[in-house]
Amino acid sequence: MSEFVTRQQVIFVDDDDALRAATVQSLELADIEVRAFADAETALAAIDDAFSGAVVTDIRMPRLDGLEFFARIRAIDPEIPVILITGHADVPMAIGALKDGAFDFLAKPYATDHLIAAVRKALESRRLILDNRMLRAAAETSVDSPLIGDSPVMAQLRATIVQIARADIDVLVEGETGTGKELAALLLHRKGPRSGRPFIAVDCGALPEGLAEVELFGHDRGAVGYGPIAREGRIEQSHRGTLFLDGIDNMPLAIQSMLLRVVEERKIRPIGAAEPRAVDLRIVASSRRDLQQAVRAGEFREDLFYRLNVVRLRIPPLRERKADIPQLFASFVEEATGRMGAPDFTLGDAARRHLIEHDWPGNVRELRNFAYSEVLGLDTPALGDGEIPPALPERVAQFEAHAIRDALASAGGDIAATLAFLRIPRKTLYDKIARHGIDPKIYRG
Repeated sequence: MSEFVTRQQVIFVDDDDALRAATVQSLELADIEVRAFADAETALAAIDDAFSGAVVTDIRMPRLDGLEFFARIRAIDPEIPVILITGHADVPMAIGALKDGAFDFLAKPYATDHLIAAVRKALESRRLILDNRMLRAAAETSVDSPLIGDSPVMAQLRATIVQIARADIDVLVEGETGTGKELAALLLHRKGPRSGRPFIAVDCGALPEGLAEVELFGHDRGAVGYGPIAREGRIEQSHRGTLFLDGIDNMPLAIQSMLLRVVEERKIRPIGAAEPRAVDLRIVASSRRDLQQAVRAGEFREDLFYRLNVVRLRIPPLRERKADIPQLFASFVEEATGRMGAPDFTLGDAARRHLIEHDWPGNVRELRNFAYSEVLGLDTPALGDGEIPPALPERVAQFEAHAIRDALASAGGDIAATLAFLRIPRKTLYDKIARHGIDPKIYRG
Protein backbone atom coordinates (compact mmCIF):
# COMPACT_ATOMS: atom_id res chain seq x y z
CA MET A 1 0.00 0.00 0.00
CA SER A 2 1.14 3.49 -0.74
CA GLU A 3 2.51 5.70 1.99
CA PHE A 4 0.47 8.58 0.59
CA VAL A 5 -2.02 8.80 3.49
CA THR A 6 -3.81 12.00 4.41
CA ARG A 7 -3.86 12.44 8.18
CA GLN A 8 -7.45 12.54 9.37
CA GLN A 9 -8.67 15.58 11.27
CA VAL A 10 -11.76 16.55 13.22
CA ILE A 11 -13.33 19.97 12.77
CA PHE A 12 -15.01 21.06 16.00
CA VAL A 13 -17.38 24.03 15.95
CA ASP A 14 -18.88 25.67 19.06
CA ASP A 15 -19.28 29.32 20.05
CA ASP A 16 -18.73 28.50 23.75
CA ASP A 17 -15.05 29.35 24.30
CA ALA A 18 -14.63 27.26 27.46
CA LEU A 19 -16.34 24.16 26.04
CA ARG A 20 -14.38 24.50 22.80
CA ALA A 21 -11.03 24.66 24.62
CA ALA A 22 -11.88 21.71 26.88
CA THR A 23 -13.06 19.57 23.96
CA VAL A 24 -9.94 20.29 21.93
CA GLN A 25 -7.79 19.25 24.88
CA SER A 26 -9.74 16.00 25.36
CA LEU A 27 -9.49 15.05 21.67
CA GLU A 28 -5.78 15.85 21.50
CA LEU A 29 -5.12 13.73 24.61
CA ALA A 30 -6.86 10.89 22.75
CA ASP A 31 -4.37 11.41 19.87
CA ILE A 32 -7.04 12.85 17.58
CA GLU A 33 -6.01 15.82 15.47
CA VAL A 34 -8.55 18.64 15.79
CA ARG A 35 -9.17 22.13 14.39
CA ALA A 36 -11.52 24.29 16.42
CA PHE A 37 -13.75 27.10 15.14
CA ALA A 38 -16.01 29.54 16.97
CA ASP A 39 -18.43 29.87 14.04
CA ALA A 40 -19.70 27.71 11.21
CA GLU A 41 -18.95 30.17 8.38
CA THR A 42 -15.19 30.03 9.05
CA ALA A 43 -15.24 26.24 9.44
CA LEU A 44 -17.08 25.82 6.15
CA ALA A 45 -14.15 27.36 4.27
CA ALA A 46 -11.93 24.49 5.52
CA ILE A 47 -14.14 21.75 4.05
CA ASP A 48 -14.18 20.41 0.50
CA ASP A 49 -15.03 17.09 -1.16
CA ALA A 50 -11.50 15.81 -0.47
CA PHE A 51 -11.84 16.46 3.28
CA SER A 52 -10.69 13.24 4.96
CA GLY A 53 -12.04 13.73 8.47
CA ALA A 54 -15.27 14.36 10.39
CA VAL A 55 -17.17 17.36 11.72
CA VAL A 56 -18.53 17.89 15.24
CA THR A 57 -20.79 20.93 15.60
CA ASP A 58 -23.13 22.52 18.08
CA ILE A 59 -26.66 23.13 16.80
CA ARG A 60 -27.44 26.46 18.47
CA MET A 61 -25.03 29.08 17.15
CA PRO A 62 -25.56 32.67 15.91
CA ARG A 63 -25.80 33.47 12.18
CA LEU A 64 -25.22 29.99 10.63
CA ASP A 65 -26.65 27.36 13.03
CA GLY A 66 -25.60 23.73 13.18
CA LEU A 67 -28.44 22.36 11.07
CA GLU A 68 -27.84 24.82 8.23
CA PHE A 69 -24.10 24.11 8.55
CA PHE A 70 -24.87 20.39 8.20
CA ALA A 71 -26.96 21.08 5.07
CA ARG A 72 -24.10 23.07 3.54
CA ILE A 73 -21.67 20.21 4.25
CA ARG A 74 -24.03 17.72 2.61
CA ALA A 75 -24.05 19.92 -0.49
CA ILE A 76 -20.25 19.65 -0.63
CA ASP A 77 -20.14 15.88 0.04
CA PRO A 78 -23.07 13.98 1.57
CA GLU A 79 -20.71 11.32 2.92
CA ILE A 80 -18.73 13.60 5.27
CA PRO A 81 -19.67 12.39 8.78
CA VAL A 82 -21.28 15.12 10.89
CA ILE A 83 -21.89 14.70 14.65
CA LEU A 84 -24.36 17.19 16.15
CA ILE A 85 -24.14 18.51 19.72
CA THR A 86 -27.55 19.31 21.17
CA GLY A 87 -29.22 20.69 24.23
CA HIS A 88 -32.14 18.63 25.57
CA ALA A 89 -34.64 20.82 23.74
CA ASP A 90 -32.88 20.15 20.43
CA VAL A 91 -32.93 16.33 20.58
CA PRO A 92 -35.99 16.00 18.29
CA MET A 93 -34.24 18.21 15.70
CA ALA A 94 -31.12 16.05 15.95
CA ILE A 95 -33.14 12.88 15.42
CA GLY A 96 -34.64 14.46 12.31
CA ALA A 97 -31.11 15.30 11.11
CA LEU A 98 -30.12 11.64 11.57
CA LYS A 99 -32.84 10.73 9.08
CA ASP A 100 -31.31 13.30 6.70
CA GLY A 101 -27.88 11.68 6.98
CA ALA A 102 -26.20 13.07 10.10
CA PHE A 103 -23.73 10.54 11.52
CA ASP A 104 -24.67 10.86 15.20
CA PHE A 105 -25.67 13.33 17.91
CA LEU A 106 -24.60 13.90 21.52
CA ALA A 107 -26.81 15.59 24.10
CA LYS A 108 -25.23 18.03 26.52
CA PRO A 109 -23.71 17.40 28.95
CA TYR A 110 -21.93 14.51 27.23
CA ALA A 111 -19.20 12.28 28.62
CA THR A 112 -15.78 12.79 27.04
CA ASP A 113 -15.35 9.07 26.33
CA HIS A 114 -18.68 9.06 24.43
CA LEU A 115 -17.47 11.95 22.26
CA ILE A 116 -14.14 10.24 21.55
CA ALA A 117 -15.84 6.94 20.67
CA ALA A 118 -18.26 8.71 18.29
CA VAL A 119 -15.44 10.66 16.64
CA ARG A 120 -13.35 7.53 16.09
CA LYS A 121 -16.29 5.76 14.47
CA ALA A 122 -16.88 8.77 12.23
CA LEU A 123 -13.22 8.92 11.18
CA GLU A 124 -13.19 5.19 10.41
CA SER A 125 -16.37 5.59 8.36
CA ARG A 126 -14.81 8.43 6.37
CA ARG A 127 -11.61 6.46 5.79
CA LEU A 128 -13.58 3.51 4.37
CA ILE A 129 -15.63 5.82 2.15
CA LEU A 130 -12.51 7.42 0.68
CA ASP A 131 -10.80 4.04 0.28
CA ASN A 132 -13.77 2.71 -1.67
CA ARG A 133 -13.78 5.77 -3.89
CA MET A 134 -10.10 5.24 -4.64
CA LEU A 135 -10.67 1.57 -5.43
CA ARG A 136 -13.52 2.46 -7.80
CA ALA A 137 -11.23 4.97 -9.50
CA ALA A 138 -8.61 2.23 -9.83
CA ALA A 139 -11.14 -0.10 -11.42
CA GLU A 140 -11.97 2.60 -13.97
CA THR A 141 -8.30 3.14 -14.85
CA SER A 142 -6.93 -0.42 -14.60
CA VAL A 143 -7.77 -1.21 -18.24
CA ASP A 144 -5.29 1.33 -19.56
CA SER A 145 -2.83 1.04 -16.70
CA PRO A 146 0.63 -0.41 -17.29
CA LEU A 147 0.58 -1.71 -13.70
CA ILE A 148 -1.04 -5.13 -14.08
CA GLY A 149 -2.75 -6.97 -11.22
CA ASP A 150 -6.14 -7.22 -9.53
CA SER A 151 -4.90 -7.84 -5.98
CA PRO A 152 -6.14 -5.32 -3.39
CA VAL A 153 -2.66 -3.85 -2.96
CA MET A 154 -2.39 -3.13 -6.71
CA ALA A 155 -5.91 -1.71 -6.94
CA GLN A 156 -5.03 0.59 -4.04
CA LEU A 157 -1.74 1.53 -5.68
CA ARG A 158 -3.38 2.50 -8.98
CA ALA A 159 -6.05 4.53 -7.17
CA THR A 160 -3.40 6.33 -5.11
CA ILE A 161 -1.37 7.10 -8.23
CA VAL A 162 -4.44 8.66 -9.86
CA GLN A 163 -5.02 10.78 -6.76
CA ILE A 164 -1.39 11.92 -6.56
CA ALA A 165 -1.18 12.53 -10.32
CA ARG A 166 -3.94 15.13 -10.20
CA ALA A 167 -2.11 17.04 -7.45
CA ASP A 168 0.87 17.70 -9.78
CA ILE A 169 3.43 17.49 -6.97
CA ASP A 170 6.88 15.90 -6.79
CA VAL A 171 6.88 12.20 -5.89
CA LEU A 172 9.48 9.81 -4.50
CA VAL A 173 8.85 6.24 -5.72
CA GLU A 174 10.49 3.48 -3.69
CA GLY A 175 10.65 -0.21 -4.52
CA GLU A 176 12.97 -3.12 -5.17
CA THR A 177 14.55 -3.67 -8.58
CA GLY A 178 12.06 -4.89 -11.14
CA THR A 179 8.88 -3.86 -9.29
CA GLY A 180 7.77 -1.34 -11.93
CA LYS A 181 8.90 2.03 -10.60
CA GLU A 182 9.21 3.53 -14.09
CA LEU A 183 5.73 2.26 -14.98
CA ALA A 184 4.40 4.00 -11.87
CA ALA A 185 6.17 7.21 -12.90
CA LEU A 186 4.72 6.92 -16.40
CA LEU A 187 1.22 6.44 -15.00
CA LEU A 188 1.67 9.51 -12.76
CA HIS A 189 2.54 11.45 -15.90
CA ARG A 190 -0.34 10.08 -17.99
CA LYS A 191 -2.99 10.72 -15.34
CA GLY A 192 -1.77 14.19 -14.41
CA PRO A 193 -2.22 17.64 -15.95
CA ARG A 194 1.07 17.29 -17.86
CA SER A 195 -0.12 14.35 -19.94
CA GLY A 196 0.80 14.93 -23.58
CA ARG A 197 3.90 16.88 -22.57
CA PRO A 198 7.43 15.38 -22.49
CA PHE A 199 8.22 12.49 -20.18
CA ILE A 200 12.00 12.45 -19.84
CA ALA A 201 13.63 9.52 -18.04
CA VAL A 202 17.20 9.78 -16.74
CA ASP A 203 19.11 6.72 -15.49
CA CYS A 204 21.01 8.33 -12.61
CA GLY A 205 23.24 5.31 -12.11
CA ALA A 206 24.47 5.52 -15.71
CA LEU A 207 25.49 9.19 -15.52
CA PRO A 208 29.30 9.44 -15.77
CA GLU A 209 30.33 12.05 -13.21
CA GLY A 210 32.48 13.90 -15.73
CA LEU A 211 29.63 14.20 -18.25
CA ALA A 212 26.63 14.35 -15.92
CA GLU A 213 26.49 18.15 -15.75
CA VAL A 214 26.27 18.64 -19.50
CA GLU A 215 23.88 15.68 -19.82
CA LEU A 216 21.48 17.13 -17.26
CA PHE A 217 21.94 20.88 -17.75
CA GLY A 218 23.21 21.21 -21.32
CA HIS A 219 25.44 24.08 -22.49
CA ASP A 220 25.04 27.41 -24.23
CA ARG A 221 26.30 28.13 -27.71
CA GLY A 222 30.00 28.87 -27.63
CA ALA A 223 30.57 27.56 -24.12
CA VAL A 224 34.30 27.01 -23.68
CA GLY A 225 35.21 23.44 -24.56
CA TYR A 226 31.76 22.54 -25.89
CA GLY A 227 31.66 23.89 -29.45
CA PRO A 228 29.47 26.43 -31.24
CA ILE A 229 26.14 24.55 -31.11
CA ALA A 230 24.03 24.82 -27.96
CA ARG A 231 22.88 21.60 -26.34
CA GLU A 232 19.67 21.28 -24.38
CA GLY A 233 20.07 19.19 -21.22
CA ARG A 234 17.68 16.49 -20.06
CA ILE A 235 16.16 18.75 -17.41
CA GLU A 236 15.31 21.48 -19.91
CA GLN A 237 13.90 18.88 -22.30
CA SER A 238 11.31 18.05 -19.65
CA HIS A 239 10.06 21.67 -19.48
CA ARG A 240 6.27 21.68 -18.96
CA GLY A 241 6.39 17.89 -18.59
CA THR A 242 7.76 15.28 -16.17
CA LEU A 243 11.39 14.56 -15.30
CA PHE A 244 11.86 10.98 -14.08
CA LEU A 245 15.11 10.52 -12.15
CA ASP A 246 15.45 6.74 -12.11
CA GLY A 247 17.71 5.30 -9.40
CA ILE A 248 18.46 8.63 -7.76
CA ASP A 249 20.09 6.72 -4.90
CA ASN A 250 22.95 6.01 -7.38
CA MET A 251 23.48 9.67 -8.29
CA PRO A 252 26.97 10.95 -7.37
CA LEU A 253 27.03 13.46 -4.49
CA ALA A 254 28.51 16.19 -6.69
CA ILE A 255 25.57 15.93 -9.07
CA GLN A 256 23.11 15.88 -6.17
CA SER A 257 24.37 19.35 -5.20
CA MET A 258 23.70 20.65 -8.71
CA LEU A 259 20.22 19.12 -8.70
CA LEU A 260 19.24 20.75 -5.41
CA ARG A 261 18.71 24.18 -7.00
CA VAL A 262 16.47 22.68 -9.68
CA VAL A 263 14.28 21.02 -7.05
CA GLU A 264 14.16 24.11 -4.80
CA GLU A 265 13.86 26.93 -7.33
CA ARG A 266 12.89 25.27 -10.63
CA LYS A 267 15.85 26.98 -12.30
CA ILE A 268 18.80 25.65 -14.28
CA ARG A 269 22.00 27.22 -15.50
CA PRO A 270 23.45 25.48 -18.58
CA ILE A 271 27.22 25.50 -18.86
CA GLY A 272 28.31 28.88 -20.21
CA ALA A 273 24.95 30.58 -19.57
CA ALA A 274 25.05 34.06 -18.08
CA GLU A 275 21.77 33.72 -16.19
CA PRO A 276 19.71 30.83 -14.84
CA ARG A 277 16.60 29.79 -16.74
CA ALA A 278 13.24 28.91 -15.26
CA VAL A 279 11.85 25.44 -15.92
CA ASP A 280 8.31 24.26 -15.27
CA LEU A 281 8.37 20.56 -14.53
CA ARG A 282 7.23 17.82 -12.22
CA ILE A 283 9.94 15.65 -10.69
CA VAL A 284 9.42 11.95 -10.02
CA ALA A 285 12.44 10.24 -8.48
CA SER A 286 12.85 6.53 -7.85
CA SER A 287 15.05 4.64 -5.43
CA ARG A 288 15.72 0.94 -4.80
CA ARG A 289 16.62 1.56 -1.17
CA ASP A 290 15.37 3.70 1.70
CA LEU A 291 16.88 7.13 1.05
CA GLN A 292 16.82 7.95 4.76
CA GLN A 293 19.29 5.11 5.31
CA ALA A 294 21.41 6.49 2.46
CA VAL A 295 21.34 9.90 4.18
CA ARG A 296 22.52 8.35 7.44
CA ALA A 297 25.30 6.54 5.56
CA GLY A 298 26.45 9.85 4.04
CA GLU A 299 25.62 8.66 0.52
CA PHE A 300 22.72 11.01 -0.15
CA ARG A 301 22.21 14.69 0.65
CA GLU A 302 19.76 15.24 3.48
CA ASP A 303 18.50 18.56 2.08
CA LEU A 304 17.83 16.99 -1.33
CA PHE A 305 15.98 14.08 0.30
CA TYR A 306 13.60 16.40 2.14
CA ARG A 307 12.97 18.47 -1.01
CA LEU A 308 12.10 15.35 -3.01
CA ASN A 309 10.12 13.66 -0.25
CA VAL A 310 6.88 15.59 -0.80
CA VAL A 311 4.93 12.37 -1.33
CA ARG A 312 6.40 8.89 -1.02
CA LEU A 313 4.96 6.02 -3.05
CA ARG A 314 5.96 2.41 -2.34
CA ILE A 315 5.74 -0.23 -5.08
CA PRO A 316 5.18 -3.66 -3.50
CA PRO A 317 7.48 -6.55 -4.42
CA LEU A 318 5.96 -9.51 -6.25
CA ARG A 319 6.18 -11.75 -3.19
CA GLU A 320 3.63 -9.45 -1.48
CA ARG A 321 1.12 -9.88 -4.32
CA LYS A 322 1.52 -13.44 -5.51
CA ALA A 323 -2.14 -13.54 -6.51
CA ASP A 324 -1.16 -11.34 -9.47
CA ILE A 325 1.45 -13.79 -10.83
CA PRO A 326 -0.90 -15.80 -13.13
CA GLN A 327 -2.30 -12.61 -14.70
CA LEU A 328 1.16 -11.09 -15.13
CA PHE A 329 2.62 -14.31 -16.56
CA ALA A 330 -0.26 -14.67 -19.04
CA SER A 331 0.25 -11.07 -20.15
CA PHE A 332 3.99 -11.59 -20.67
CA VAL A 333 3.42 -14.86 -22.55
CA GLU A 334 1.00 -13.06 -24.87
CA GLU A 335 3.56 -10.28 -25.34
CA ALA A 336 6.35 -12.77 -26.07
CA THR A 337 4.37 -14.89 -28.53
CA GLY A 338 3.20 -11.76 -30.34
CA ARG A 339 6.69 -10.28 -30.65
CA MET A 340 8.42 -13.48 -31.70
CA GLY A 341 5.68 -15.10 -33.73
CA ALA A 342 5.95 -18.19 -31.53
CA PRO A 343 3.42 -21.03 -31.81
CA ASP A 344 0.75 -21.63 -29.19
CA PHE A 345 2.30 -21.88 -25.74
CA THR A 346 1.62 -24.72 -23.30
CA LEU A 347 2.58 -24.33 -19.65
CA GLY A 348 4.48 -27.38 -18.37
CA ASP A 349 4.33 -28.83 -14.86
CA ALA A 350 7.87 -27.67 -13.99
CA ALA A 351 7.10 -24.10 -15.05
CA ARG A 352 3.82 -24.18 -13.14
CA ARG A 353 5.63 -25.30 -9.98
CA HIS A 354 8.22 -22.58 -10.48
CA LEU A 355 5.50 -19.93 -10.74
CA ILE A 356 3.96 -21.10 -7.48
CA GLU A 357 7.07 -21.84 -5.40
CA HIS A 358 9.61 -19.24 -6.51
CA ASP A 359 10.05 -16.07 -4.41
CA TRP A 360 10.83 -13.83 -7.44
CA PRO A 361 13.64 -11.69 -5.99
CA GLY A 362 13.84 -9.91 -9.36
CA ASN A 363 10.12 -9.16 -9.15
CA VAL A 364 8.05 -8.43 -12.27
CA ARG A 365 11.13 -8.07 -14.49
CA GLU A 366 12.31 -11.55 -13.50
CA LEU A 367 8.82 -12.96 -14.17
CA ARG A 368 8.80 -11.35 -17.62
CA ASN A 369 12.21 -12.85 -18.44
CA PHE A 370 10.96 -16.26 -17.28
CA ALA A 371 7.89 -15.98 -19.53
CA TYR A 372 10.07 -15.17 -22.54
CA SER A 373 12.39 -18.09 -21.72
CA GLU A 374 9.43 -20.47 -21.53
CA VAL A 375 7.96 -19.24 -24.82
CA LEU A 376 11.36 -19.71 -26.48
CA GLY A 377 11.65 -23.21 -25.00
CA LEU A 378 14.86 -22.40 -23.12
CA ASP A 379 13.99 -24.50 -20.07
CA THR A 380 16.22 -27.51 -19.20
CA PRO A 381 15.27 -30.51 -21.40
CA ALA A 382 14.04 -33.70 -19.76
CA LEU A 383 16.36 -36.72 -19.57
CA GLY A 384 15.89 -39.44 -22.15
CA ASP A 385 15.40 -43.14 -21.38
CA GLY A 386 18.50 -44.64 -19.82
CA GLU A 387 20.28 -41.29 -19.63
CA ILE A 388 22.37 -40.83 -16.49
CA PRO A 389 21.73 -37.58 -14.60
CA PRO A 390 24.75 -35.37 -13.98
CA ALA A 391 26.79 -35.87 -10.82
CA LEU A 392 26.15 -33.65 -7.79
CA PRO A 393 29.09 -31.24 -8.36
CA GLU A 394 27.96 -30.71 -11.96
CA ARG A 395 24.37 -30.15 -10.86
CA VAL A 396 25.54 -27.63 -8.22
CA ALA A 397 27.59 -25.81 -10.87
CA GLN A 398 24.61 -25.77 -13.26
CA PHE A 399 22.37 -24.40 -10.53
CA GLU A 400 24.93 -21.75 -9.60
CA ALA A 401 25.34 -20.60 -13.20
CA HIS A 402 21.57 -20.55 -13.68
CA ALA A 403 21.10 -18.50 -10.50
CA ILE A 404 23.73 -15.96 -11.61
CA ARG A 405 22.20 -15.66 -15.09
CA ASP A 406 18.72 -15.21 -13.56
CA ALA A 407 20.01 -12.50 -11.24
CA LEU A 408 21.82 -10.68 -14.07
CA ALA A 409 18.72 -10.88 -16.26
CA SER A 410 16.50 -9.57 -13.46
CA ALA A 411 18.93 -6.71 -12.78
CA GLY A 412 19.33 -5.82 -16.44
CA GLY A 413 23.06 -6.60 -16.21
CA ASP A 414 23.57 -4.20 -13.28
CA ILE A 415 26.36 -5.69 -11.13
CA ALA A 416 25.39 -3.81 -7.97
CA ALA A 417 21.79 -5.06 -8.19
CA THR A 418 23.02 -8.60 -8.94
CA LEU A 419 25.19 -8.49 -5.81
CA ALA A 420 22.15 -7.41 -3.82
CA PHE A 421 20.14 -10.37 -5.17
CA LEU A 422 22.83 -12.98 -4.55
CA ARG A 423 24.27 -11.46 -1.32
CA ILE A 424 27.86 -12.42 -2.14
CA PRO A 425 31.08 -10.33 -2.26
CA ARG A 426 31.90 -8.58 -5.53
CA LYS A 427 35.15 -10.58 -6.03
CA THR A 428 33.25 -13.87 -5.53
CA LEU A 429 30.71 -12.88 -8.17
CA TYR A 430 33.39 -11.97 -10.70
CA ASP A 431 35.22 -15.25 -10.02
CA LYS A 432 32.04 -17.25 -10.62
CA ILE A 433 31.16 -15.26 -13.74
CA ALA A 434 34.58 -16.06 -15.18
CA ARG A 435 34.36 -19.73 -14.16
CA HIS A 436 30.97 -20.21 -15.87
CA GLY A 437 31.84 -18.12 -18.93
CA ILE A 438 29.02 -15.62 -18.33
CA ASP A 439 29.09 -12.24 -20.09
CA PRO A 440 27.10 -9.63 -18.05
CA LYS A 441 26.96 -7.26 -21.03
CA ILE A 442 24.44 -9.42 -22.90
CA TYR A 443 21.89 -8.84 -20.14
CA ARG A 444 22.01 -5.06 -20.40
CA GLY A 445 18.97 -3.78 -22.23
